[in-house]
Amino acid sequence: MKHKIDYILLIAIITLSIFGIIMIYSASSIWAEYKFGDSFHYLEYQAIFFIISVIVMMLVSKIDYKIYYQKANLILLICIILLILVLIPGIGSVRNGSRSWFGIGSLGIQPSEFAKLGMIIFTSKYLTNSNKFLKSYKQGVFPILAILFFLFGLIMLQPDMGTGAILVVSIIALLFIAGVNMKFFIGMGIIGVIGVVFLIVIAPYRMDRITSFLDPWSDALGTGFQIIQSLYAIGPGGLLGTGFLNSIQKHFYLPEPQTDFIFSIIAEEFGVVGAFIVVGLFAIILWRGIKIALTSKDPFAKYLCLGMTFQIIFQAIMNLMVVIGMIPVTGVTLPFLSYGGSSLLISMISMGILLNVSRQEENR
Repeated sequence: MKHKIDYILLIAIITLSIFGIIMIYSASSIWAEYKFGDSFHYLEYQAIFFIISVIVMMLVSKIDYKIYYQKANLILLICIILLILVLIPGIGSVRNGSRSWFGIGSLGIQPSEFAKLGMIIFTSKYLTNSNKFLKSYKQGVFPILAILFFLFGLIMLQPDMGTGAILVVSIIALLFIAGVNMKFFIGMGIIGVIGVVFLIVIAPYRMDRITSFLDPWSDALGTGFQIIQSLYAIGPGGLLGTGFLNSIQKHFYLPEPQTDFIFSIIAEEFGVVGAFIVVGLFAIILWRGIKIALTSKDPFAKYLCLGMTFQIIFQAIMNLMVVIGMIPVTGVTLPFLSYGGSSLLISMISMGILLNVSRQEENR
């Protein structure tokens, strides 16, 4: 019997990504024309990223997911080495204040994106092998937490708190699913609050973000500028929006709107209807990811599918909460939609693995 792919999941992914390319052009055309003399600059690069990522996703969808179980330790080791290398001046490059990129010409690769997937793969294997020890914090929980916070520490040295937060939340969610005692999560919550306060205290710019989040208009031309302009974009959108290419905020009001704040331009040009369609497509990815996980009889596949699905959904939720002013600015992109090669590639690889699991379960 020929293996079938999960077409509902595939269509949702492709639809989001193509819409992302269209909106990257709309959001960036004015800025790209001013900066590069070519309004199609970001569109062309994202189209290249998209083609490469789709090819990689389809190739990954044909690779037996069990190979990740066998190579999990090696994958994590490579991710750790990359996270260390990117911190070395002359190897890693600084963008927007963070040394989190390997520069290749005008392109960039962000190893923290690969680390998020690598840690999901490693944790899935760990939980599969250590399930009987999870009731013991010392034997079951602390070893994986030590590795998690080591990676988190490397990412924070860049610094990139948004990516670090997504990594931690995703792994904690897997531990919860695996059946770790609820008292552990209460303790982790207390430690998390203390940790966030500490990270804010040692980096004044994070306190500025908190202040601008609480009252953006207290520094409307400084730390509160982005969120104010984002809200100015979303507000006039109404039900159906101002129309494609008719955004006002992309005219040098909202800084680089093709990245973290692309949802603001979507809401401005397509209104509530456009925003709900985007959220609906992410809901489909969540639904199919959970369905594939629950259908699988392999514990490793279950953890792997849930971890990758939750990671993408957590990132999407965090981005949307920033855009509408519910949490401080984190610098987290919107999966499949924001401009960026590393984010799109890793998201597509994750979906390729999901598609492979669904193919195998379809034929059992």
